Amino acid sequence: MPTMKISFFRQKVYNFLLAAYRWYLVTAERSLEQAYKAALHIKGIEDEYFNGNKIDFDSSKYTNSMMDYFESDLQKQLKIARMRLTEFKASRYFLSESNEKAAKKAGIEYTNPATILEKLKFIDEVIAKYTTFDYETTSSDLVTDPKLENIPLDSAIAPNIAPAPLAQRFSSKTWDKKPLNKANSTGILPRSILSTITRLQVELDPKSEQDVVKNFRQAQRRTIISVRFLLLLIIVPILTHQLSKTLVVGPLVDSFRSSEQTGIFINYEMEEEALQALEKFEQRTKFDILIGRLTPLSPEEMKNEVKEKALEIAQEFRAESSSAIKNVFADLCSVVAVISLLLVSKPSIAVIKDFLDNIVYGLSDSAKAFIIILFTDVFVGFHSPHGWEVLLEGISRHWGLPGNHDFIFLFIATFPVILDTIFKYWIFRYLNRISPSAVATYRNMNE
Repeated sequence: MPTMKISFFRQKVYNFLLAAYRWYLVTAERSLEQAYKAALHIKGIEDEYFNGNKIDFDSSKYTNSMMDYFESDLQKQLKIARMRLTEFKASRYFLSESNEKAAKKAGIEYTNPATILEKLKFIDEVIAKYTTFDYETTSSDLVTDPKLENIPLDSAIAPNIAPAPLAQRFSSKTWDKKPLNKANSTGILPRSILSTITRLQVELDPKSEQDVVKNFRQAQRRTIISVRFLLLLIIVPILTHQLSKTLVVGPLVDSFRSSEQTGIFINYEMEEEALQALEKFEQRTKFDILIGRLTPLSPEEMKNEVKEKALEIAQEFRAESSSAIKNVFADLCSVVAVISLLLVSKPSIAVIKDFLDNIVYGLSDSAKAFIIILFTDVFVGFHSPHGWEVLLEGISRHWGLPGNHDFIFLFIATFPVILDTIFKYWIFRYLNRISPSAVATYRNMNE
């Protein structure tokens, strides 16, 4: 009877492994099919609501609520298509001839290569409509052109937003020119005079009101995308850490450390801390007896009290050691989640970069100087070594690592210096060229 149970269990395990292997062999096919369905969904929206053209979010044909629905649906399908394409490429990379032979033996028939190429071509054509093109000229460089100084920058809007009118005003030759900036752009007349003339032209233009409304809507969408992505960067790692620690990593670690023979401490610092806590309890008990707070205890009773406290401390440090091990794996899951989010959100990264640039470079000179001094004093200032020491010790305790003071002191002696050098290089290389008055204000405040 036990032999029959063992053979039945082996058969179940074999069937499970065989099913998992078959699932692995068809990963490329499955990923491509899911990406193809997502592209078909986007194409269906274009055919049904936009006459087969690209989804235009500046269209006045539909209400704002309908456009928001189209936008969210488009973003969802684009993420699915990009993720499944990445999965398709990765699975094809790891697929070898031996795997293909095994698939044939298992009765798996792969799709015709011509069909795969047609699907890939269709997916690329759909995604390409909502992919921003790269160009060397940055938004800060475009502002320096006197003719464009008062025109809002819309060139970095996410791919799910229709191209801004600004992009239509540039000819193909504009992108081939060397980018201009405030350091090397010169003209016959001062920029302020030319910008005033341009502003008057814009104000006298009868279509300027429509352009202002359209630019405001695009800026609003850019802000919403940026804020949403920033919230995702904060919520996703925290949520992943808590869920993986509670549902996946926690039960596994607890099952491996359930035995009483498992080590209580994972580093010597925990052991020293436990001994200090036990010694402090024993001394406090004796002190309470001497001052009359507790009734005198016999040596045997005292021994039992200390033993109970030792077991309680051991239980606490066993739980702390398990929590530290869980934190290591949960943090790895969080890192994987953040990297995956960054890989599938490249358009959002471009939008948030432009959003942050507009915020930083749109501050006044005194505000820029204040923020620079605040950051430099906190991270590389006179009192920063104490903060770095507390931070590194907290990270070591979070992962259950012993606090290596030599490493901490070496880190404090090198990293703030490197960070200070980066700050100074950024001030000298970029801020000094873009906003010289902010640099002057910073130097006066720093002195």
